[in-house]
Amino acid sequence: MRYWIAQGISHFVISIGYRYQAIIDYFDGQFEGANLDYVIEDAPLGTGGALLMASKKVCQREAFLLLNGDTYFSIDLQRFIEFTQKNNADWSFALFRTTEKGRYLGVNVSDDGRIGVLQSDLTFEERLANGGVYLVNPKALAAIPLVCGNRYSLEDDIFPAAINLEQRLFGKEFPDMFIDIGVPEDYFRASTLLVS
Repeated sequence: MRYWIAQGISHFVISIGYRYQAIIDYFDGQFEGANLDYVIEDAPLGTGGALLMASKKVCQREAFLLLNGDTYFSIDLQRFIEFTQKNNADWSFALFRTTEKGRYLGVNVSDDGRIGVLQSDLTFEERLANGGVYLVNPKALAAIPLVCGNRYSLEDDIFPAAINLEQRLFGKEFPDMFIDIGVPEDYFRASTLLVS
């Protein structure tokens, strides 16, 4: 949150489930000047279901930033916003390069950044991958026929539905630090990198 506050973000909506009261008690309604709202998942709703709930607490007139809670990706937010506006994107993805096999959602983009295919990668070849930072047009999200409160996946339900509706998905590569704490070795590596 400190990183995004430094780039001008002043309101966060945090989707929480397990031990949610401990998180609310720790942060309450503010963190270093930013306002915090919460949506509580009584049962796991998946990344897509959590997004649908959280989207009800954001402005419906302009794009909002969507962040994976278990990654750190130091992108330039202003450049990301300009890229989104230039392409009139419904969904913008911050992308990074990887050679790690099978862990990240691969992204095929055209020369202008348009995303054509999202797929799990089974190759060690260098490729672009989804970094878990997005700019989302709330009208595009609302156009996808989903029921708030149901379990959905961003990767398996929401993004394919957006592609089927011919929404404008664009991706921009950022060469900056990317850390995913989804496996134990990277969790411990993150504590060293973020302190430095």
